Amino acid sequence: MAVPALPLALAGRADLAVYTMLGSFITSFGRNLPYARRARVLAVVAVAMTACVGCGSALAEWAQPRDGGAGAAVTVAAMALVAAAAKFACDAARLSGLGAVLLLFAFAVAAYGSTDPSDVPVQTALAATGAAVAWLLAVLGWFVHPDRPQRLAVAAALRELADLWEAAGAGGGRGLVRHRATAAVLQAYRTLGVQPPTGAERDGRGDTCLRLTDLAWALLIVAARRAPDDPHGPARSLRRQAGILVGRRRRLPRMVPELAALSRTVGSLTAPSPTAPDPAAPAGLRAAEARASELVTGRGHGSAARTAVLTVPALRMFLGTGLAGAAALPLGLGHGYWAAISAAAVLHSVNVRTAAQRAAQRTLGTMAGLLLALGILAARPEPVVLVVVIVVMEFLLEYVVARNYGLGVVFLTPLALLLTDLAAPSPAGDLVQDRALSSLLGVGIALVCALSVVHDRAAVRARRALVACRAASGRAERALAEGPVASFPAAQEQLAAAVVELRAADDAAAGELWPAEIDPTELAAAERRAYLLLELFARPR
Repeated sequence: MAVPALPLALAGRADLAVYTMLGSFITSFGRNLPYARRARVLAVVAVAMTACVGCGSALAEWAQPRDGGAGAAVTVAAMALVAAAAKFACDAARLSGLGAVLLLFAFAVAAYGSTDPSDVPVQTALAATGAAVAWLLAVLGWFVHPDRPQRLAVAAALRELADLWEAAGAGGGRGLVRHRATAAVLQAYRTLGVQPPTGAERDGRGDTCLRLTDLAWALLIVAARRAPDDPHGPARSLRRQAGILVGRRRRLPRMVPELAALSRTVGSLTAPSPTAPDPAAPAGLRAAEARASELVTGRGHGSAARTAVLTVPALRMFLGTGLAGAAALPLGLGHGYWAAISAAAVLHSVNVRTAAQRAAQRTLGTMAGLLLALGILAARPEPVVLVVVIVVMEFLLEYVVARNYGLGVVFLTPLALLLTDLAAPSPAGDLVQDRALSSLLGVGIALVCALSVVHDRAAVRARRALVACRAASGRAERALAEGPVASFPAAQEQLAAAVVELRAADDAAAGELWPAEIDPTELAAAERRAYLLLELFARPR
């Protein structure tokens, strides 16, 4: 954000620096992806962000929304369409974070900006420049630590395994801990681009990251089979190895001695017989993976079902942002589009329960952020200082929002206010008042939309996940009964993916008003059956 913005501020065009900052928001996407995929994802997002700024600038020149009237109404409708499309696209691409909100924010700031026709190409080019600089900086890490995203994914899996190992030793409830550990290990394998080990693969696969992930998979099985005698020793070793992984050394050292010994012990417990088959051919594995993906995501039931699951959250987003923006028009708020953005932030959630949580967090965070913004604006900083403060706020926002959304809003609020003031200076009191009223209006309307648009999509997903888990368990049982078959590796992986999806779908359905009507004992039985089958895969043939 600072690299393209500071030169413009120093040149006396701090108002134009806003558009490079909007382009820089692309680094909020795909931050945990491996560099090759991150480069592709950020390139697409950069085009989308630039298009939002360009279309918003063109709309500002054509509709003149600041003058009110029909132009303002057209702009509100356009914001609702952008928010819904961004929500649909981000959900379809499984991009986490505040993706749709950032795209809407870029469009809205540009739409309420300059109305000079000559500024449209300039603002679009500046947004593209900011996005290009951000893309370059986001992938430069490949030259320093090309495997760092993979290391972080494996380290996360090891930490979750340490929690599971300790929970197994304590003999307490392990359901949620085991779910998190299984999901983390599968995510590590996906990041590495491989599958869980089977057969002759188990010994000596690849580099240290892959061997550690194989060990995590084996520990997952052993922890499900029996309570360890000394859970704290392995847990400490796992966390110590995770600390080594997240270090900044370019060359990754070998496993710590305790884990190397544990790996040999676990290998002796779970190693298959010498007659176990070689892994399946790549073509067969790809077919099995595709079938597993269909079962877990619902694509096997037709594209219409998949589209319906994505459409309802997008519809909520469209209604919430549109109604919030429309309600702000008769109130005469100077920055009424903040109401639409506040509604989008609340509705950019998984279900009604998380929407209500976000509404409360956003209200409290906004109040604290307004006090911070008022103090900054009261000091009347120079444009260059204002740019530096915005960069600091962005850094603090990105650092804390992944840990607590409410704390993130504390820094998001002054960030939005300062960007607006940089583009078009206004009295501090008016900015703070507009932001407070718009936020309350947007949050209230978002809650009404979340409670009004009641649907059964989450319940359908939960029921489908239960059927898919049972089907994956049935295929796993047949594979185990038949012995050496080509689908053995894929049956193991798709069973793990299905049981993880089962827990995630049930949690999502629990936060909606429409009940899934699934007997909890059925879900628990299906989950236990799946984990017992995963254990059987690791036993000697």
